[in-house]
Amino acid sequence: MSADKGHGYCFRKDLSHNFFNPKHAQQPSGKTMDYDVLIIGSGPAGQHAAWQAARMGKRAAIVERKPKIGGAGLQTGTIPSKAMREAAYVASRAGSEGMRLLSAPDSRQRHGLLAEAVRRKNQVIAQQESVILQRLLNSGVALIPGEASLLDPHTVQVSGRAGEQQNLSADVIVLATGSRPRRPAKIPFDKKQILDSTSILHLNHLPESLLVVGGGVIACEFISIFAALGVHVSVVDSHAQLLAYLSEDLVSVLTHSFRNLGVTLHMSERVREIRHESGRPLIMLESGAQLSADAVLYAQGRQPNSERLELERAGVISQNGWIEVNNHFQTSAQNIYAVGDLIGRPALASTGMEQGRAAVLHAFGGETQATAENLPMAIYTIPEISCVGMTERDVQQANLTYVIGRAYFRDSARGQIIGDAHGLLKLVVNATNEKLLGVHIVGEQASELIHIGQLVMNLNGSVRDLVSNVFNYPTLAECYKLAALDCLHQIKLAGRTK
Repeated sequence: MSADKGHGYCFRKDLSHNFFNPKHAQQPSGKTMDYDVLIIGSGPAGQHAAWQAARMGKRAAIVERKPKIGGAGLQTGTIPSKAMREAAYVASRAGSEGMRLLSAPDSRQRHGLLAEAVRRKNQVIAQQESVILQRLLNSGVALIPGEASLLDPHTVQVSGRAGEQQNLSADVIVLATGSRPRRPAKIPFDKKQILDSTSILHLNHLPESLLVVGGGVIACEFISIFAALGVHVSVVDSHAQLLAYLSEDLVSVLTHSFRNLGVTLHMSERVREIRHESGRPLIMLESGAQLSADAVLYAQGRQPNSERLELERAGVISQNGWIEVNNHFQTSAQNIYAVGDLIGRPALASTGMEQGRAAVLHAFGGETQATAENLPMAIYTIPEISCVGMTERDVQQANLTYVIGRAYFRDSARGQIIGDAHGLLKLVVNATNEKLLGVHIVGEQASELIHIGQLVMNLNGSVRDLVSNVFNYPTLAECYKLAALDCLHQIKLAGRTK
């Protein structure tokens, strides 16, 4: 999951212990372990840890406390919100230009889209759950229902719903219990009018107005969904701009889109109190202003699901619930690993998957493969945002000489066909060696397009590699060549002025 999906910290320090070889592990009594690896949590990180163990011929089991597998990634976060976004995206096309306007719904149809969006979201979840379950079973991974807690570095106690308990032992334990929305005690959540990012997915009707507290990834994704469905959305955030850590070019396009959808922004503001008054939530700001709405979404960060793990029994060090790990995702307990949201940023499903796989490879002495240095991130707003590598602020702080190349979707034939007038692909390039330092995209298919730039960067490519490549025509990917040519032109001009 994904910025304010990871409002913790990723503690990857060199912990003061020798790396453990679980191949020779036994309990103090000499008894053989029940499993080679026990994984607590069935989200993306846990799944990929289990599949990697199975591929290595290890006896693996997943302990899951929820009635359904998949964790927040499948059940309450990544997949549900993206599925709902697709229905909202269709609605958002009603105000666009280009050929897709022909099939866009009119405004009267938008309110009926919520029920359809929820139905399709549930359908996608059910299909994905079936796929994951079948893959785990086909791999020979055992699924154990219940609440897991550590008894010692090699023993997990599993408590079932009926109160029954069993103790299971393993050479290696992988903690992958994920995170949940942060719910401060002072916020009167009621799952009806005052919501978090989980409960808002279960709304059965569209509110006339929605106030979103927060300006991070999760907040912006839900702003897009509900504004596109015709809800009047207001936003309160303490920062001067939404998604404050991103390139201003990208955020400017998103903000423009929000304003076109009727979103009202209250930036550099903080919430002092939220309470019910006359049947509606009332929001009081520290500035003294008061706002009211039919519903409130509080989306300011997430917190780790670690309080029930009894970490101290196994000697696992954490800080505010976020578990400390080294570069191999090893905790302070030598045979216990932690992956995914539980270790903080970047807290993305994509990185959690790799972390789970890498942890198991390290634990059992497998041939490890270094994770790519440049990891992409995507924000599924309308329009999408995706980026990889350095921003302009980063290169300025590093005192690098650089140029910026831009290509607007409206300048490509594909952009005109789909009616994306504001899409932008931006390249950050080292002016000295022409290496690609960063790619930033806002617009349709940004989350897919980013992988072209990511691959070039991870292969130590230059902007000339993009220029020499042939892209299908018409495509949005052609914008890479347009932006790259822009960069080379600037580098050439700079050379003449020297």
